[in-house]
Amino acid sequence: MPLQRFRTLVKTASYYVVHLVVAAGVAYAVTGDAVAALTLSLLEPTVQMLFFFLHEKIWEKKTQGLGRAACCAPPTVLQHNA
Repeated sequence: MPLQRFRTLVKTASYYVVHLVVAAGVAYAVTGDAVAALTLSLLEPTVQMLFFFLHEKIWEKKTQGLGRAACCAPPTVLQHNA
């Protein structure tokens, strides 16, 4: 496994752990229940990932047929007469 890929996997895993700890801390502060906090902190990224997937699919269908995506089109140059 190339070093860059390994570093990416480690970074992704560490970000997930940080997110889990922060989410569990916030959920515990709100609920006062450790089990509920852990459940919520594990459930949230899963639900978020599903909604991200759906968002991408909707966005993909919306941009189909546009040819070149508007975000990638060259900017219009506005000329200002002084």
